[in-house]
Amino acid sequence: MGFFDKLFGRKKEQKVEEQKKEEQKLEQDELKEEVESIEQIVLEEVENIEQKLEQDEFKEDKQEEKEIIYTEKPKMEKRRFFTSLKDKLFKSREGLFGTLKNIFTGKSIVDGEMYEELEDTLVQSDIGIEMTLKIVKDLKVEVKARGVKKPEDVYPVLKDVLEGYLINENTKLDIQPGRMNIILVVGVNGVGKTTTIGKIASALVKDGKKVVIGAADTFRAAAVEQLEEWAKRAGAEIVKHPDGADPGAVVFDTLKAGEDKNADVVIIDTAGRLHNKNNLMKELEKINNIIKRKIGDQPYESILVLDGTTGQNGLVQARVFNEVTELTGFVVTKLDGTAKGGILFSISEELKKPIKYIGVGEGIEDLREFNSKEYIQAIFD
Repeated sequence: MGFFDKLFGRKKEQKVEEQKKEEQKLEQDELKEEVESIEQIVLEEVENIEQKLEQDEFKEDKQEEKEIIYTEKPKMEKRRFFTSLKDKLFKSREGLFGTLKNIFTGKSIVDGEMYEELEDTLVQSDIGIEMTLKIVKDLKVEVKARGVKKPEDVYPVLKDVLEGYLINENTKLDIQPGRMNIILVVGVNGVGKTTTIGKIASALVKDGKKVVIGAADTFRAAAVEQLEEWAKRAGAEIVKHPDGADPGAVVFDTLKAGEDKNADVVIIDTAGRLHNKNNLMKELEKINNIIKRKIGDQPYESILVLDGTTGQNGLVQARVFNEVTELTGFVVTKLDGTAKGGILFSISEELKKPIKYIGVGEGIEDLREFNSKEYIQAIFD
């Protein structure tokens, strides 16, 4: 092949190569335009969904500072009221307790390895190490006493053992006729304290009770406004002072208002700050003293609201608040949002106090009076 032939051959190859590059560039440009078009469609869909969610009156707002008070449509309210506890506790049942059941299936004997696996699972469920060891110890005793030999038969025994740790006495609020009953509500910020007060007030009003609410959490921004909105919705009276006012003064005025209006129930909200235990202790001690000066030796409810998703941190809160004020029971919220739920057994067993209510959703009907048998059935079924 001559020189010119080679030269023309190289030029031809270069031209072919350039043509290929041009074709590839065109393909890439077309692909880029197609991707951008798809992205635009997706963005528009996302924007539409977000707008729809913002307009949805049942949108859940996890931040208490932005907590919204919504009005259920009658049809939705009716449907949600009849939603079973089993459905509400789906995450716990399929999470922790579904895992527990798997431990006892597929094994041929009841042995130490099975109990070790059970211990690991319970610890991961927010039950805690100390409580876990106690549960497994009691389970071994009960399994032996019942003569259980098959691993699959251990599961119902565990169900009975766990139910035994839940306090059954005094699970209902102590509301006596013919007197002014007081419910003091405590808890850290963000656990759903304000919402819980509103729902309890609503239930009491529907039951024919005259309710007065005292907005004694004067430190947290928007706390009074949120409580006022709930009071309006529940049909309850509210006593409030300006932000930053003395909580004790609010409590005093609330009790006086309750007395003047012949209220059946007075519910008092309190500040949720836990960063300084001494300040918290002094504040709640002052509030308790004001209450006792008004009602003397008459008993009253002191309820701690806990977030069920916080695990062992909730148990720490329970210990501290029980030192600060003598608790009469607990409300555990957001149990529909956790796949663990072991905290109920820990606080009930360690503090020997009943769980009064559990929160399993955003609706008013989703604050449910606690029944240990119903709860165990819902999570073990």
